Amino acid sequence: MKHPAALFMLAAAFPHAALAQAPSRALDAAVASGKPHDLSLLTMFVNADFVVKIVILSLLIASIVTWTVLVAKTIELKRARKSALDAIAALSAARGLPEARLALGAGDKLPKALLGEATRELKLSSDIPSGPGVKERVASCFGEIERAEALSIKRGTGILASVGSTGPFVGLFGTVWGIMDSFIGISKAQTTNLAVVAPGIAEALLATAIGLFAAIPAVLIYNHLARETGAYLELVSNLSGELLRIVSRDLDRNEARASGQIHAAE
Repeated sequence: MKHPAALFMLAAAFPHAALAQAPSRALDAAVASGKPHDLSLLTMFVNADFVVKIVILSLLIASIVTWTVLVAKTIELKRARKSALDAIAALSAARGLPEARLALGAGDKLPKALLGEATRELKLSSDIPSGPGVKERVASCFGEIERAEALSIKRGTGILASVGSTGPFVGLFGTVWGIMDSFIGISKAQTTNLAVVAPGIAEALLATAIGLFAAIPAVLIYNHLARETGAYLELVSNLSGELLRIVSRDLDRNEARASGQIHAAE
């Protein structure tokens, strides 16, 4: 009978110590019961803080956008590359603009735009003697079309750079926020038992993992598309060069005819 009375007196003398040990004993009993925490990805997401959930969802949306851009740009570049190669092959045997027009036929937008600009400039310069100025103006028109095509084909890839550069930091923000929330929970529970600490920290670290999951593919895809875009723009440059040579042949041919007529008149 003496021992229970002594324990009661100690508890009355040190109430805070008894209360502090009570949660720990309960947690130890929970751990001893053999019921492990469910740390699956879905469970961690469901149990995460609201801010961490927003961060994870934002990063998952960014990852979906990244792969969507890859598919869309791959299809667009494949079609554009085929169009440029077909146009170059069709123009390789053309001796002048009339033959080039027939060779292209209906054609795609870019070859038709280059051919249209060349024809328009030659008409505008019909009352000017043939010379390097005409070719320079045609080349200037081609340069504007090439720059517009470069802007068009690169549209949408900027988001990949944004995801690749900011994704890890957004995930880190979610992790920091989640760890802060975990420490607040630890303080309220008045325990450092691993059974309490581990789930919260795991949920917080999930944000960083999702950030890297979104950022790493975005960087790789951006670099891949940059290489593919550069190769396509080189084909566009070759196409405009082929048309410029055809324009030059037409100008020289017209000049030779004019010179022949002058000599014949003499």
